[in-house]
Amino acid sequence: MKDEHKGILFGALAAIFYGTNPLGALNLIEAKLIPISIIFYRMMFATLFVLIALLVSKKSLKFPKENLPKTISLGILFAASACLLYESFIYMEAGIASTMLFLYPVFVALLMLILYKEKLTKQIVISILVALVGVAFLTKSENGFLSVTGIILVILSSLTYSFYMIIAARLSKPVGSLKLNFYVLLFGTLGMFLFTSFAPGHELQKLPSFTAALWTMELGFVPTLLSLIFMVKAIKIIGSTKTAILGALEPLTAVCVGVFIFHESFTWRLCVGIILILSSVIMIAVKKKN
Repeated sequence: MKDEHKGILFGALAAIFYGTNPLGALNLIEAKLIPISIIFYRMMFATLFVLIALLVSKKSLKFPKENLPKTISLGILFAASACLLYESFIYMEAGIASTMLFLYPVFVALLMLILYKEKLTKQIVISILVALVGVAFLTKSENGFLSVTGIILVILSSLTYSFYMIIAARLSKPVGSLKLNFYVLLFGTLGMFLFTSFAPGHELQKLPSFTAALWTMELGFVPTLLSLIFMVKAIKIIGSTKTAILGALEPLTAVCVGVFIFHESFTWRLCVGIILILSSVIMIAVKKKN
């Protein structure tokens, strides 16, 4: 297999694995676990899996002190974004929520414009307008409008992840992706533990069954560790632009999980909304290449 084909395969696998998030999350929500507890266990197992991967590959755990403040904030932002997304699953179908989450590249472009005075190009303006039209299609179904609470939660999740992406790209010293994600997950896990220890009404729940434990391990392994490993491999071979475009498979996978496993509805509005949002993201990715 040619390197280009390998890169495309790795990028596609990274996106598909990440798109399986609703599989574990919805099963755990059905088991009466609250999203905060789900995210804690997901990050705890993911931290363990990434640590094993680092030890197996014989990589040092040394980490630049200059990166610690930003890395701690990355851990908090990652946990907050994931928690908001899982919370939105309670108010809307997971396929729709996962598609709306994919607005984050558009938010990154807007934040770069506001915070770093990047030039506002015609391509960015068009991509934002296309994304907004796509969201408009998603917010209404044959049964009426979606939950306002759900929409707000998933938009906040996408916005939080946008800040994560911007900060991650501006660390003081470069560090390997696997090692960085280990510390991000570690600090995120510690942050979630502290939050559940002191926030009234958000106490950490015990895993109710062995099956629930398996689902939390699945979340830590498939959409976290495997997705990360294959994404890093894809970026090294085909670059970030093509990998970002292949990321369009993330919401498509989530929609398939919702429709075929949890019997969520697939309407023409959802189809049009997905196409428009993915088109806007591809426009942003291509713009980065230019």
